[in-house]
Amino acid sequence: MDKNKIWLDLIIELQSLAQAGLTYGKDIYDKERYERIREISAEMMSNIADVPLEKVKGLFCNEIGYQTPKIDTRAAIFKDNKILLVHENNGKWSLPGGWCDVNISVSENTIKEVKEESGLDVVTKSVIAVQDRAKHNLPVYAYGVCKIFMLCSVVGGEFVENIETTGFDYFAEGDIPELATEKNNEEQIKLCFEAYHSMDKWKTVFD
Repeated sequence: MDKNKIWLDLIIELQSLAQAGLTYGKDIYDKERYERIREISAEMMSNIADVPLEKVKGLFCNEIGYQTPKIDTRAAIFKDNKILLVHENNGKWSLPGGWCDVNISVSENTIKEVKEESGLDVVTKSVIAVQDRAKHNLPVYAYGVCKIFMLCSVVGGEFVENIETTGFDYFAEGDIPELATEKNNEEQIKLCFEAYHSMDKWKTVFD
């Protein structure tokens, strides 16, 4: 196993333990120790990931309560045996999606993200896969992410200019453009095609 991956896993575990201690600990001196452990874990993450310390602290040290993964939803939309990808501002392509808001469901979030990034109105049909991001995508994040891929159908809409994407297009399985692999990679796009071809026989894949 890659040594950096081992260190990252240990740092993330340290941060999680520190956060739990800060949440449930009663002794003021223990809380000071937990806070210092969290600071040390952030400094270690900053050095290993080569990310500014303040940015790491913003991502890594602001949550309260027992640490749980964030939810990321991705929509798989097909037409004429091709999959819809949105064109990111950095020139790469991805399935429409994003972080799940706290006040809406996974299905509602998927619909919202598609609308924001492509302008299309969709309905969710089924869950393709539920994945632990750390097992599939790089770079490793300083927090856990659960990725949920949803099979969707278009019911209307058209592209609307927005701050995240510059357009969308449909691509055949053998003609996938350069992907934003931190969001979705070739393995995940292939999985979406497999689900689409299987239709009603598909069984949700999960880690």
